[in-house]
This record gives sequence, structure tokens and C-alpha cells, in this order.
Amino acid sequence: MKVGVLALQGAVREHLKALARCGAEACEVRTPEEAAACDGLILPGGESTTIGKLMERYGLTDPIKELAVSGRPLMGTCAGMILMAKNIIAGIEGQPRLALMDVTVERNAFGRQVDSFEAEVEFRGVEGGPFRAVFICAPIIREVGEGVEVLATCEDKIVAARQGNLLALSFHPELTSDPRIHRYFLSMCEQAAKELAR
Repeated sequence: MKVGVLALQGAVREHLKALARCGAEACEVRTPEEAAACDGLILPGGESTTIGKLMERYGLTDPIKELAVSGRPLMGTCAGMILMAKNIIAGIEGQPRLALMDVTVERNAFGRQVDSFEAEVEFRGVEGGPFRAVFICAPIIREVGEGVEVLATCEDKIVAARQGNLLALSFHPELTSDPRIHRYFLSMCEQAAKELAR
């Protein structure tokens, strides 16, 4: 399996290291061809408007959508979650995004960078107790559509959800040494690869 990290802006290196620690073949994705070669793709944290504009500039928006529609998993962390959402509260008018996941996301819902914090969250489907989550200028999910499973909350706010092959997180699992979230995503990629091979 080859898992890509969208390498236009944001916490790319940290995700690559986390994937490598899990034993996965990880690669940077900057072109449509590189995206198409992946069994799964991570959209990292960073600045969602900037990443969205760069996706359009480099012709990556449609290839990433096609990857998701084909059944291959996407994981969006922080800015990546915003890019995946169909609806954005406090977004920039005309903000480029993938609009794949039936959720409404509010940007900077916990405040600015000075308000960043860490918290223990229970993550459904991940064993071993609470996960130490790092929130930086974090968005939250305000509303979920049909077929969206809430996986984690913090302060009664939705901070992780899944819709089929789409996984969205408010926080940054790549900034901890805990591999469980990346392993969870890799298990999604393995299952999808088996289904696509049938």
C-alpha cells in the first residue's frame, strides 16, 4: 500500500514520519499522477484557503475527488477537515474546497493560535484508552448529515467523524507519538484496497 500526504502546505513531514512509524509506504503528493497512484491520501493541517488555492493551481482538486469517489480513503486533519466539508461557517467567500463530506464545519471554533491546547479524547474504534489530541486554530463539526458517524467529541463539540471512506479530524494526530489514529486510517486503506481488488 502507498499512502500519500498532500504536500502543498502545512504539517506534511510530521504525517510522513507518523506513517513511516506505522510501517506504511508514505509519499508526498504534488501532482495529479502522484495522487492517482495512492491507496489513500492525508490532507494535512495548515491554512485551508491557501491549500485549496494551491490544489486548484496544480490541478489536484478533481483528481483528489476522483480518488475519494473511487472508494480510496481520505483523512483530513484540521485544515484538511475544512477542505473536505460541504459547508463551512466563517469561511472565505468562494473558498476552494473538495466538498466531499456531508458535514458543516466552523473554522477557528476554539479560537486563534494563542488559544491552542491539548485534551484527552475518547476515539470510537480505537482501543487503548483516550487519545491525547492537539488542537491548533481548530475547527469543529457543527452538523453532520445522514451516514456520518461521530467518532470523538471535546467539550461537547464534534472533533472527529467518518463518512464511509472519509475521515475528518479537528486535531493533529501527527504531532504526538501515539500512532493509533494513523493505524486506524491505514486499516481503512487496507480494507478499501481489498474491496477494490474484488
